[in-house]
Amino acid sequence: MSGIDSLAPLLDVPPGRRLLGLDLGSKTIGLALSDVSWTVATSLETIARKKFTLDAERLLAICARHDVGGLVFGWPLNMDGSEGPRTQSTAAFMRNLAKLTDLPMATWDERLSTAAVTRMLIDADASRARRGQIVDKLAASYILQGALDRIASARHSSGRQK
Repeated sequence: MSGIDSLAPLLDVPPGRRLLGLDLGSKTIGLALSDVSWTVATSLETIARKKFTLDAERLLAICARHDVGGLVFGWPLNMDGSEGPRTQSTAAFMRNLAKLTDLPMATWDERLSTAAVTRMLIDADASRARRGQIVDKLAASYILQGALDRIASARHSSGRQK
């Protein structure tokens, strides 16, 4: 799901609203925030997962605080492109969250995002402990930036600007 079709729910978000990128893990949720022009994704924070209700409350509070207009979830496909248990878990989280908010939600292929971020941190000589602290929010930023770049490309090629 890395094409513009997976991002279609976001195309009608009003100007001036941000997007929140999410990298859902079993223990943490990495978060990244776009700027209002949807040009740059910046890592925001990592939430330690507790239970869905508490996680959702925290996410929605963050959305309200940062005037978020839409959510981009990393879509954890297997390397062969098939969907597995992690994809099903993400879909369930999205379905449950949709019951609590009207924010549009989209997905973006997250294959290799954590590996790419981990390589970057190793190249930057970050310690293993430091990598563990920041890899999830950086992966969310990597996911969100890919989605932002794809939206910009689609708008440019169609002549539609935000």
